[in-house]
Amino acid sequence: MSDKRLAELAQAVGLSIEWQDAAGQPQSVSPEAQRALLEAMGYPVQTSQQILESLATLQDRQRNRLAGPLLVAEQGQPLELPGDWAAGIPFQLHEEDSQQVHAGRLDARGRLPGFRTPGYHRLEVGDQQLLLAVCPPACPDVATLMNGKSRHIWGLAAQLYALRRPGDGGLGDTEALEQLVRSAAQAGAQALALSPVHAMFSALPEHYSPYSPSSRLFFNVLHASAGCIMGEHALGHALATNGLEEEFARLEAFDLIDWPAVGAARLRMLRQLYESFGHEGKEHLLTPDFDSFCRVGGDALRDHCRFEALQAWQLARGQSADWRDWPEPLRDPRHAEVERFAQEHAEEVRFHAFAQWLIARCLKRAQDAATGAGMCIGLIADLAVGAEPIGSQAWSRQSEFLPELAVGAPPDLINRAGQNWGITAFSPDGLRQNGYRAFIEMLRANLAHVGGLRIDHAMGLSRLWLIPEGASPKDGAYLNYPMRELLSLICLEATRHRALIIGEDLGTVPPGFSEELARRNILGMRVLYFEQQDDGFRPRADWSAEALATSTTHDLPSITGWLEGRDIQSRLDAGHIDTERARTDQAQRELDRQALIDTLIAEGLLRADQQDPAALLDACVEFLGRTPAPLVLLPLEDVLGHAEQPNLPGPVDQHPNWRRRWPIPADRLLSQPYALDRLRRLDRSRLWKEHHD
Repeated sequence: MSDKRLAELAQAVGLSIEWQDAAGQPQSVSPEAQRALLEAMGYPVQTSQQILESLATLQDRQRNRLAGPLLVAEQGQPLELPGDWAAGIPFQLHEEDSQQVHAGRLDARGRLPGFRTPGYHRLEVGDQQLLLAVCPPACPDVATLMNGKSRHIWGLAAQLYALRRPGDGGLGDTEALEQLVRSAAQAGAQALALSPVHAMFSALPEHYSPYSPSSRLFFNVLHASAGCIMGEHALGHALATNGLEEEFARLEAFDLIDWPAVGAARLRMLRQLYESFGHEGKEHLLTPDFDSFCRVGGDALRDHCRFEALQAWQLARGQSADWRDWPEPLRDPRHAEVERFAQEHAEEVRFHAFAQWLIARCLKRAQDAATGAGMCIGLIADLAVGAEPIGSQAWSRQSEFLPELAVGAPPDLINRAGQNWGITAFSPDGLRQNGYRAFIEMLRANLAHVGGLRIDHAMGLSRLWLIPEGASPKDGAYLNYPMRELLSLICLEATRHRALIIGEDLGTVPPGFSEELARRNILGMRVLYFEQQDDGFRPRADWSAEALATSTTHDLPSITGWLEGRDIQSRLDAGHIDTERARTDQAQRELDRQALIDTLIAEGLLRADQQDPAALLDACVEFLGRTPAPLVLLPLEDVLGHAEQPNLPGPVDQHPNWRRRWPIPADRLLSQPYALDRLRRLDRSRLWKEHHD
């Protein structure tokens, strides 16, 4: 009986205890795994009595008339209110940005009528007051963002850290990004997709994977080109005062990024700039702008900066970096002890706000450079699927996260042990109870300085594979999320920011998910290598018109690397596969390579006597350009014919993940003859598609 009740509770909180694996085989979550997951979600289940009490708690919560302080409705569509609402109950809706008030009564089914004005409106219904988010049915599409000038555009994808410019001190920064977007726009690009620029850990520079951030509400201050904001004279003074010129030159000469050394040098430079900024004996010209930034940043900025200072302080005292191990008062952002610490370390807290102000202004400059150079979309940010459980976002939004559960993937044909990505995710119930606050503020933060947003592992809007702390990935389960509400809020924020939205839907996709993305003008992703069918590669005309087309991603080989089998050798070298598996994969790769060649010949993009890698790469680029995709993204690795990939996913880090730098400065990357010719091919193929549609 207890197992039956346990399953009832698991399903009630949103766990899928029955599911299908990547091979289509039915699987079930064991009672032991259910218990571990439910305990981590805050539901005691070790005894039959605890299970009954947890069920009662959940049922009481669900019997509440309204599930949280925010309801989400689609524009023009009636909304059925949660709970038992009778017909005829009066309501008033006060529109967000006007004096308009709509009064009426719930209809015969206890529903609100459809409202036409998008926004976050104040709703009074019965004796309750809450917000109603009225959301457009879809996000802006490419044609809308291009003001009707084109429906088939292209852009580049770049790893920000990999860019190079003289004086950058060993890490790609926003000044190099400005140089790249200008040359990309000159070549005809309408967008440039970036690797994530989320806030990392100033006290833990060895944590540098951009997909494992401290917070997705703020940015990585190491990427700020401070001289662009503070002036080159101030920057030069900061470097000279700290004796950093030699260290910057040393780090800049490396082929691979030394993240700890770069982090230490750049933070010393930023601290010196802050000293000059705050202690010149007179107000700096930019002080009013900084003060305004802090006011607008509000509690979220204050919490992040306090966390940065607290974590560094704890580490300096030999304590844990994990806030869950801190003394209990310091685990609570609202505790008096945290307030006392912030007052005693006010300058340190203010320094972190200063650094966030710099990177925010730098990112705005980069987007202004893109649009000023002619891009209609400009920068496309990348939103990581989760955050580090020991980071500031999990600390400051504890009721909206599940820090005792890790996001990953179940065992599949490639990763037979499954995957644990070591990041934490939102709590569906916590989001509802807090009016989706953490989700909305995250969207706004990441849309603030860009023209588009790519959502990594977008299936997480529907479900995530979550693993209890210390457990194997196979002992996890899918937790379901309020997809309708999350997608609707994305549509609202994308419309308000006039932004293109991309949902990375690669991997095991829930039934109907990609179709729902398409309905909402959220572009899915189609990658060249994956577009295969029984008789070879999919003809370009059969590619989706509702997804972007790309040659590869940061986790996959470049075209050159794929053709050479470089990724197979890298996986063998890293111990991810054995020699026998490598031979099998290489044999299959030869078949796939020939199938791709056959497709390119059939499309009239390659002659039968052309087998050299450059010709194959050029033909692939033209092939992508002629697909129906509204947007084609070409990573720099394929623009430049590079054989290596930025990241090699897997358990052993023998690959220089997130560390490679381009040997050519950003302002000259695209002017290389072979790169320029490849971009011209792509531009012509997009124009061809526009005229033959």
